[in-house]
Amino acid sequence: MRRKVGMVKGGRRRGDALEEAILDAAWGELLDHGYAGFTMEAVAKRAGTSRPVLARRWQSRSDLAVAAIRNYNKNNPIDVPDLGSVRTELITLLQKLSDRGTRTMTKVLLTMNDYFTETNSSIADLRDRLTDGSKFEEVIKRGVARGELDQSKITPRISSLPLDLLRHEVLMTRKPVSKAVIVEIIDTMFLPLAARRSAGQP
Repeated sequence: MRRKVGMVKGGRRRGDALEEAILDAAWGELLDHGYAGFTMEAVAKRAGTSRPVLARRWQSRSDLAVAAIRNYNKNNPIDVPDLGSVRTELITLLQKLSDRGTRTMTKVLLTMNDYFTETNSSIADLRDRLTDGSKFEEVIKRGVARGELDQSKITPRISSLPLDLLRHEVLMTRKPVSKAVIVEIIDTMFLPLAARRSAGQP
């Protein structure tokens, strides 16, 4: 249940309004200074509040940074409607993820070395904290329902393949992934492993 958004007398923010302001400020700090220069004090100053207010919500700067990244993803959702073809939907989804990620997310993630040291975690651990795979799973389920994909072939490793390859390409090049590369990922790697065979197909 979401907290009620409100203001106290004098125009002070509270509840969701305050939290959103803090998370926006934290995201701005990550973009401007990276995680290496990311501090609770700087976020508090940028948000027009105090460090104790932040500390009541997030125990550490690593928790606040993750919350800020998750909030950015929530406020910039990726939506793929039913286009009648799992191939078309997957290409569209990967293209949208690439466009969003290369503008901002990659810039931030490449500064997170101190985060991994502080939290004794890996890139995979951070990915698991940040990733909302619901849209991808939705596309896969539609493909199975239409008979385009074979549910028995959709193992965790195979289902994660398109997103893993896209992330690798983005991190390696720091550029938007071309449609040609995305088509190659889907047509030559994912679909041959996951597609349902048609009658008479060997």
